[in-house]
Amino acid sequence: MVKSLAGLAVIGLAAFITASTMWLRKLSAGRIFSVDDVDPVPVVIVFGAQVKQGGPGSFLTGRLAATADLVRSGKADVVLASGDRNGESGDEIAAMTTYLVNKGVPRAQIVGDGLGLRTLDTGLRASRTYGVRRALVVSQAFHLPRVVALCTHAGLDVSGVIAECDCRRRILQKNLAREVLLARPKAVLDMVVGKRVTVSSPPDPAVRDALRNRSAVHAQAGGGDVSAP
Repeated sequence: MVKSLAGLAVIGLAAFITASTMWLRKLSAGRIFSVDDVDPVPVVIVFGAQVKQGGPGSFLTGRLAATADLVRSGKADVVLASGDRNGESGDEIAAMTTYLVNKGVPRAQIVGDGLGLRTLDTGLRASRTYGVRRALVVSQAFHLPRVVALCTHAGLDVSGVIAECDCRRRILQKNLAREVLLARPKAVLDMVVGKRVTVSSPPDPAVRDALRNRSAVHAQAGGGDVSAP
């Protein structure tokens, strides 16, 4: 009897894991693009990841490189860098900001949110705290179905943009396994139960102000206005 119940539990868990991946893929279908193929949107959100010795680790480097490409190519005007300012590996926001500035993204076009403690938090805070409505969201391909689904659930209209990762195969496999077995099922549960943001903050006009400043620069250069977030 015990063995039968254990077997049924394993089967049920495996079914839920599989269903979670299928559902997230369905929610994100047709909304994930390369840097070259995505349509321009004023705001791009880049998700934090591990920091090493004060600089971005391999996953974060890939995300930031893609983000810098989007800004340089005119496909985004303002970057919302979201991560953990007090992360176990270091200050993700400081590492992200420094990298982007070194890649030619003006500091005035970068807004840091150090309370993006998880993917859902980033989406909820972008929508509720910073007033973002539409955005590009940048991460690795295996992460993007969850990112797009959670950000949509948070009230954002998003397009996912694929970032590369100069990672060892073992590290990629480890992160993919974590994504499939743990992160995706948890994301589905969070959406079903209506998980709340970890840290709530009052409205912050930083993204809107950065867009307004960017619009002024465009106007002085003879370009058009930058749209609202």
